[in-house]
Amino acid sequence: MPDITTPLGEGPRTLIRSYRYEDADEFTALARESKALHRPWLFPPDGTEAFAAYARRLIDGPGAVGYLICARSDGRIAGYVNVNNIVGGAFRSGAIGYGAFAHAAGQGLMSEGLGLVKGHAFGPLGLHRLEANIQPTNANSIALVRRAGFRLEGYSPDFLFIDGAWRDHERWAVTAGTASG
Repeated sequence: MPDITTPLGEGPRTLIRSYRYEDADEFTALARESKALHRPWLFPPDGTEAFAAYARRLIDGPGAVGYLICARSDGRIAGYVNVNNIVGGAFRSGAIGYGAFAHAAGQGLMSEGLGLVKGHAFGPLGLHRLEANIQPTNANSIALVRRAGFRLEGYSPDFLFIDGAWRDHERWAVTAGTASG
């Protein structure tokens, strides 16, 4: 099991670290405070039991790794990036899901944090490709991955079931050899 207290990457204003079960109170409070920012795209866990199940998959489960983006100034969680559906072998790919919390939105912390996650994913995690699937009307999310060097690869109608309906998504991706930003 990895050391969950040591940062996995550090930038000038942020660090990334693994989830801990002890993060439940802070994470769920921030999720509740950020509902207006997240809807209609994200539904992070906002209760203790839901967080426990969510974190278990990212801490102990195969096929996914979770990163909390924390402000270096005070250690507070600013957001998160999860690498899901990790496939090894010749593919070495994962799909990212992420969100900023309202108190940190618009400060550039997610951009820095996503850059750190890319470095960890393409370094120690050994991936070659990261993909982000984003609803076309989510301009802030598209701007984030664009700044991180992701390229638009296509459009997938009825791609993910979110908030009671199948939603169209744009597919954005970056590979280790083209990673910039």
